[in-house]
Amino acid sequence: MCAALLVGYSSSSSSGSEDEDEPGRRAEAEHEKDGDSRCPPPPPRLPIPTSVLNMFPDSEDGVVDDIEKHGGRIRTFPHERGIWATHVWVPYEAREDFFDLLSLLMTQARRVLPRLVKMEDFHLSLSQSVVLRYHWISPFVQSLKKHLASFHRFLFTANQVKVYTNQEKTRTFIGLEVTAGHAQFLDLVSEVDKVMEEFDLSTFYKEPSFHISLAWCVGDGRSKLQAQAIQELQEHYRNSALAFPCSLSTI
Repeated sequence: MCAALLVGYSSSSSSGSEDEDEPGRRAEAEHEKDGDSRCPPPPPRLPIPTSVLNMFPDSEDGVVDDIEKHGGRIRTFPHERGIWATHVWVPYEAREDFFDLLSLLMTQARRVLPRLVKMEDFHLSLSQSVVLRYHWISPFVQSLKKHLASFHRFLFTANQVKVYTNQEKTRTFIGLEVTAGHAQFLDLVSEVDKVMEEFDLSTFYKEPSFHISLAWCVGDGRSKLQAQAIQELQEHYRNSALAFPCSLSTI
């Protein structure tokens, strides 16, 4: 930084004339002007290497979502760096007789909707899909453990074939609805909702239909399945000797 030297003039009496003060002011102004002209210009900025720029892309650059990589499924909310899609669910460990029943139902359902895809993992959801910041993950999990620690194993029965869609109507599911054990799942959801509220996240549906999803497809195929397949699928399920109650651990 270049600073001009300021020169002050004092007067021993108040009777000094304006002519005596004027040269001093003029010299001060000229010195300031000369001083400013001698300040060197700022050095030019060096260019940032491309390799460094690529490490920190602009936040405005969106992530291209290739739906072909995940079966044509469409995101319900946009991808954002630093957030994690999350939902709370109870896993169901399928047995051999469950897969036998699933194969029977899939054969019947694909006659109406050939694009149906069998689920690879089975569970019962206790929350909606929400997004968590990375630094929330650990306290979120700890809070869930605290609220669910008092629950024990219980039996439930899922034997009602139903068709579901997500809220956006972009995916359709065939599932087995819980008909016994509904009250226990409501108790679980009540505790999960408390954790969601702690983090200002969406709570579960007001009147949930707990179910195990069996198959899915892209788009809204609900009307077609309900009109032509669900009743037949329900009859196959009822007549099968494979109907069974299931037990699980919530922890």
